[in-house]
Amino acid sequence: MTVHNADIAALFYRMAELLEIEGANPFRVRAYRRAAATMEDLAKPAIDLLAMGADLADLPAIGDDLAGKIREICDTGRLKALDEVEARTPSALAALAAVPGLGPKRIRMLHERLGVSSIQDLARAASEGRVRGLPRFGPALEARLLKALRKSAAPEERRFSISTAEDFAGPLKWYVEGIPGVGDVVVAGSFRRRKETVGDLDILAISAQGQATTDRFVEYEGVAQVLAKGPTRATVILKDGLQIDLRVVPEESYGAALIYLTGSKSHNIALRRLAQEKGLKISEYGVFRGDRRIAGRTEAEVYTAIGLPWTPPELRENRGEIDAGFAGRLPRLVALSDIRGDLHVHTRDSDGRSMLDEMVEAARLRGYDYVAVSDHSRHTTVAHGLDASRLSAQIDQIDRLNATRPGIRVLKSCEVDILPDGRLDLADAVLSRLDFVIGAIHSNFGLSMEAQTDRLLRAMDNSCFHILAHPTGRLIGERPGYAVDLPKVMAGARARGCFLEINGHPSRLDLDDVHSRAARDMGLKLAIGSDAHSSAGLAAMRHGVDQARRGWLERGDVLNARSWPDLKTLLAR
Repeated sequence: MTVHNADIAALFYRMAELLEIEGANPFRVRAYRRAAATMEDLAKPAIDLLAMGADLADLPAIGDDLAGKIREICDTGRLKALDEVEARTPSALAALAAVPGLGPKRIRMLHERLGVSSIQDLARAASEGRVRGLPRFGPALEARLLKALRKSAAPEERRFSISTAEDFAGPLKWYVEGIPGVGDVVVAGSFRRRKETVGDLDILAISAQGQATTDRFVEYEGVAQVLAKGPTRATVILKDGLQIDLRVVPEESYGAALIYLTGSKSHNIALRRLAQEKGLKISEYGVFRGDRRIAGRTEAEVYTAIGLPWTPPELRENRGEIDAGFAGRLPRLVALSDIRGDLHVHTRDSDGRSMLDEMVEAARLRGYDYVAVSDHSRHTTVAHGLDASRLSAQIDQIDRLNATRPGIRVLKSCEVDILPDGRLDLADAVLSRLDFVIGAIHSNFGLSMEAQTDRLLRAMDNSCFHILAHPTGRLIGERPGYAVDLPKVMAGARARGCFLEINGHPSRLDLDDVHSRAARDMGLKLAIGSDAHSSAGLAAMRHGVDQARRGWLERGDVLNARSWPDLKTLLAR
């Protein structure tokens, strides 16, 4: 049985959600959420760790009870405790959790105060104006709920986060590589372009035995349905709902097929037009002059045939990369190996799942020169944020750590809430003791664009402010960002000597690629932070780097691709 970490996390999140709806002990609810986050961060599949005899109780926020539940899920694909909770929770009530803007506490209030037990009940209550009268709802939220309900009535393509897609891509690639006669295998499509979400996975394999390859491919353990199978291609649906397309090609067509399957569609159309201007034809089988194949074995060979340099997959969106290639101006994209440190991590002092020492040691083992501890400030009560006294104690602890631990510098930071009027959540007296301050919005998302933009600019007026975290506040697939004039915020940051973040957590990836490139074009440097809440979460840096690459960023555009002395100079205000 194939069980992915994403499957375990989803079951734990569902458990927490339903427990909170029924009013269970908050500590129990929090335990499941923390365990789910640990599963999301875990670098190796839990099922593989169990096979190696690892004790999962040693993982952050797990313990013996939850370790037993993880083993149960890996063995059976189910969680008995969740089945029991679902059995006593009305399914229609549980479905309300899928409505954007509704958390378990609001669902419980709707149920208790208005008798809302289904999507239909909610739509009726909102359309009749009864929702706005509940505490912490109001007319604006009622309107957003109605809009979300209308939107959810239209079918949407299911998409998977890039990190979830990785959970599936790795085992699938390994499986295909093990089929007799198969050579190189690559996962192409939007996955290779490192988009934030993917709708399916495209796998390309070299083999002279196409039919035998596709026959073995459809026997993969996780396959729920075979949609198509032939001598050169096969399409299946996994049990988790993800569609997988396999294409088998001979070696001489590999490069051309890889370009074709990687996309984007608009990039490939542009390449075909260029080829036509030269009297050539490009297809997934190669580059042809008449009936003669002149290129196709490698991607570089195909690009060279039409007068272009090889283009990194992250840039293949037809957003100027063709012209840049002809002009010799393709960027030398930042790489994960360029990153000198992580500027955004959390510890158990707020809502992290690893101790400060553990986070620092994990950063050192990654080869970082520095790591910034950026726990939440007090306004984020759900994250057990730090007040001035607790932050001061952490600062002293970090000073002692730096005096005794060689090999890595621990930077003093804090993710400070930006209040609705633009003030920072903590006083300058304590913030001035930090190496730098990360400002963030975690509340009052419903302000108008003008008010939200002014809120951010006022925060940046404070000389203690340095970096704006996850600048739009979006959660991919869960909620859109708040309304904000990002070009104005970016210009304001540059004028004030502040910076913006690319948050590498797969649920955020904020800034997006388009605005990351806009920042680069105006000369605004960006920080890349993992937003790690456990030692394993530091691995999310790769997603932030992927986003930076999609935004055309080079090493010089990234704050934490610098040494600490150079970074310190840039942060000085």
